[in-house]
Amino acid sequence: MWVFLASEVMFFTGLIGAYIVLRLSHPAWPGSEGRLIVHIGTINTLVLICSSTTIVMALAAAHRGATPVARRWLLATIVLGSLFLAIKGFEYAAKFSHHIVPSTNIFWSCYFVLTGFHALHVLGGIVFNALVLAWTRDERLWAERAHRVELAGLYWHFVDIVWIFLFPLLYLLSWPRPDSAPTSSSASG
Repeated sequence: MWVFLASEVMFFTGLIGAYIVLRLSHPAWPGSEGRLIVHIGTINTLVLICSSTTIVMALAAAHRGATPVARRWLLATIVLGSLFLAIKGFEYAAKFSHHIVPSTNIFWSCYFVLTGFHALHVLGGIVFNALVLAWTRDERLWAERAHRVELAGLYWHFVDIVWIFLFPLLYLLSWPRPDSAPTSSSASG
């Protein structure tokens, strides 16, 4: 799991690094097409932070041998992850309805790539947590695989941490640079 997570860190580091380089080289960022709605990103951030708590609670319950409690916390993690994806889907739909798509400009291309790959990773985490939840239903299988709650938790925390980087980069720091504002001499010339 640690090797897999290291490869995922390198993957997202490359994407985020490319985003930063592109951001620094484009003064009109994100462009006149529109902006991201900060409160939607904030809500999604809170949802993922809560889901980090629920996966920790699932792990603690599994260590205590409280399988029914672990099951409830795993289900809560899955629900919160699904809520994150639903909110992201709503956000995508709003952008598409305003004809903002990946080809709109470089900012929107970066936005859809970064958040799209992140959403795929959230979906992967939901599937992994659902598998762990399914294993809790069979005592023999659960006895062999209960340690995988910890692996699911590691992956889920990774997904959350990636969002903690994406949220400020995309939602809070995507305003135009001060040197890109038109001056009175350039506006009249």
